[in-house]
Amino acid sequence: MTDEIFRTSLHAINVGANLFADALDEQGIPLTRVAWQPPAGNSDEALGKLLGDPRVDAANQLAVQRMMAARPRVVDVRPADEVIPGMHKRLLLHAGPPITWERMSGPMRGAILGALLYEGLAEDIESAERQASGGEIAYAPCHHYSAVGPMAGIVSASMPVHVIEEPVFGNRTYSTLNEGLGKVLRYGANSPEVIEKLRWMQRVLGPALARALRKMGGLELKPLFAQALQMGDEGHNRNKAATALFLREVAPSLVETGNSTEETTSVLRYMLGNDFYYLNLSMASSKAITLAGHDIPLSSVVTTMARNGTDFGIRVSGLGDRWYAAPAQPVQGLYFSGYSAEDANPDIGDSSITETAGIGGFAMAAAPAIVSFIGGTPDDARRYTLEMYDITVGEESQYQLPTLNFRGSPVGIDIRQVVRQRLLPIINTGIAHRLPGVGQVGAGIVRPPMDCFVASLRDLATHIGDT
Repeated sequence: MTDEIFRTSLHAINVGANLFADALDEQGIPLTRVAWQPPAGNSDEALGKLLGDPRVDAANQLAVQRMMAARPRVVDVRPADEVIPGMHKRLLLHAGPPITWERMSGPMRGAILGALLYEGLAEDIESAERQASGGEIAYAPCHHYSAVGPMAGIVSASMPVHVIEEPVFGNRTYSTLNEGLGKVLRYGANSPEVIEKLRWMQRVLGPALARALRKMGGLELKPLFAQALQMGDEGHNRNKAATALFLREVAPSLVETGNSTEETTSVLRYMLGNDFYYLNLSMASSKAITLAGHDIPLSSVVTTMARNGTDFGIRVSGLGDRWYAAPAQPVQGLYFSGYSAEDANPDIGDSSITETAGIGGFAMAAAPAIVSFIGGTPDDARRYTLEMYDITVGEESQYQLPTLNFRGSPVGIDIRQVVRQRLLPIINTGIAHRLPGVGQVGAGIVRPPMDCFVASLRDLATHIGDT
């Protein structure tokens, strides 16, 4: 038997580090490399509890089934303080997990100062900064109020917001209206033209959309976006098709309910010139979807991912509303002419709620053209999506990806698999300048810090052990 072994050709299997494999390779010995590494964060004990517990698997299936059963629809546009419970004049909502003024990034500070000017609470930047830093203004994450906002994510009392109703589970979510590109509040700009645009949106755009949506009886968003996926969108950085489809649906009612030809024309032209308009609807819809899967006891599914430009935070279905935060990461991507990584702010915005709901970066395979904006190749976009199936619980059959033979998008990020495989969720995103008011300087790819997932995994394992 021993002689047979030595007469047989060797084929080695190398697990983990490549040092030994490289040595065998140099000698011409056939080998298979296995890319294995231990789970992140010395979490073997916690993983052992959670991976072997059928209650977690059942809770995760329930969470994802509820997410897929959600039916968000946009029904109205109203001032934030009329529809967001608890909203008031001196409360500003922001993107990401909780943060104080002292720790806020440049874009978020700039957006807050602009919001105070817009609300008439300050006459100039100096007055706004005194109030913002002096304890006169309350700050809270948008997510604490079932709202979401891109980049700095600032929501103030007078801003018009989309009202999303989800009738299956009874949730309501909110998002601001998209300002378009250029110098905008969400990137920290607060010059007079920025404030004037916001006031036009409050005075003209919001009421016009409100009249149209009420006349229509609202608009269901999942079927609309499912069609947009077939047309090359992914719901985060590419929303051309969804914006066009939304405008096609509301345009007749906009015309029928308009106060004047001039007003209706200005609204239509604004939306036609803003390919990102649907982004905020995509975010509010995704928030309603993830809320449907939140607060399921023992579930390890992520229901919030959000960044404030300083911290990245997640929340997990089975752990209630507790945030698990770590430093926000730099975005790797393409920079506009004249800018580089030295100009960039760390990752910022609530828009990663789209990835949390299974679109955005998770659906990049459906949007190969996105790589011309964020960098990489169409093969990279496909690979990113395929990776995400390894860390998710299910596939959203309503969001079918043509380039993957109409496979459903991966949905339901499982913290167990993220930690076990050391494979972090992929997010495609814009890059904000680190200084307020400069605006977007590029776009690219980012992954969350692993510490968020390890900490939540350990807490869930402790919770399981106590039940």
